[in-house]
Amino acid sequence: MFNPYASIADHAELVRIRVMTVREQVTEYLNRSEATQDSINAYTHLDRSQALLRAELIDRRIFAGEEVGPLAGVTVALKDLIDQRGLTTTAGSSFYREVAKQSATVVERLEGAGAVIIGRAGLHEFAFGFSSENHWFGPVRNPWDLDTSPGGSSGGSAAAVAAGLTGVAIGTDTGGSVRVPAAVCGVVGFKVTHGRVPLTGVFPLAPSLDTVGPLTRSVDDATRVYLAIAGHDVADPYSLIEPVKEPNPETSLEGLTIGVPHPWVDHPVDPELRAAFDAALGRLAGIGAEIRHLEDDFVQPPGRIDDSAYSEIAIVHGKWFPSRADEYGPEIADRLGPAMAVTVAAGVAAKKWREQLREHTFDLFRHCDVLLTPAVAGNRKQIGVDIVIVDGVEMTYRRAFATFSSLVNHAGHPAIVLPLHEAGDPPPAIQFVGPDWSEHRLLEIGLALERAGVVGYRPPT
Repeated sequence: MFNPYASIADHAELVRIRVMTVREQVTEYLNRSEATQDSINAYTHLDRSQALLRAELIDRRIFAGEEVGPLAGVTVALKDLIDQRGLTTTAGSSFYREVAKQSATVVERLEGAGAVIIGRAGLHEFAFGFSSENHWFGPVRNPWDLDTSPGGSSGGSAAAVAAGLTGVAIGTDTGGSVRVPAAVCGVVGFKVTHGRVPLTGVFPLAPSLDTVGPLTRSVDDATRVYLAIAGHDVADPYSLIEPVKEPNPETSLEGLTIGVPHPWVDHPVDPELRAAFDAALGRLAGIGAEIRHLEDDFVQPPGRIDDSAYSEIAIVHGKWFPSRADEYGPEIADRLGPAMAVTVAAGVAAKKWREQLREHTFDLFRHCDVLLTPAVAGNRKQIGVDIVIVDGVEMTYRRAFATFSSLVNHAGHPAIVLPLHEAGDPPPAIQFVGPDWSEHRLLEIGLALERAGVVGYRPPT
């Protein structure tokens, strides 16, 4: 009766027709999460008592005939740098321990829509990395292969969704930290336009780049969560007033112009992922999309990416580092050193480069509706090994994971990562990038591709 991989809509239907209660569904997910914690290590904390109490309250409201919201009873794994009233936020660190007096805006909106948060998901320390191999809490493990990383920094969120430990999860994305683990774990990851989902109550990495977004097993689920959490928040200085448009689930890809940006997509990519990407281009053309290859030498990973983020990261951690350097994990301490050394001139130059990048991407969108890239250059990283081989090229895992994601944050645009219906453990994934405020269009594309059987989730083998 209970299917841990079922959609939000399917679970809601079970509750509606009184086949299962919300409490019973929440209990099933909590049991699965607890049973796999020693192997997958997806959580820093599971909140059984409060989750079950909230489930009972929702059940009572349902039985009383009350409207309980579009996410009634949906279980959520929440990245452990997003405040949840009464619980401790650790940010995956050894020393940051703040008991939240108020929930983050995104949490208030989820709970207002009827969702039940069951636990706080593991992450890369302070969200500053892409492996989720946490020095203090232990590595989060990929349910497709427990010897490999789930990606990061929202690795616990992605692993929990992929393994059927929760209905959906919430992560943050500063350079790809929703999309990379989605790609590496075979789920949907949705990065919104900067300013679309409030950052109030979210521990920052680089605030002008940070975004909050869902990880789900379907585009329909991502749509439902997105519509619940998006919108202006007066408490967030980065939040912008822009109407939230609902996607039309019946939209087709007929006439859609997809830009393939070169030389960005020519970066070394694992041969299996490259073959899957090329095959996806063929299938997209076959269902009515126009594929247009675009040339722009500017749109490729430059050296200024680190400077642009590091200048903000240095401000966030300057009150602790280097005076408390020994309380950071070795990898984070090694990266914070260069962050603190970024000069004002380098930071200004990086911000200028970011403005130029936005201008270039806006130019590209004059020639196409969306851009399409592989999601990652490589999707397998052995835990404890920082070097990977991608198409015969030796590179750091961060480069392999971030090649197609970090530029999007610096441009500020929305993007969605979708798992392909292809062989592979995990399956290959693609990334669509749209202009600002085109979230509804990206979701429409994803929904159309799910209907066509081009993309879709499958449980880890």
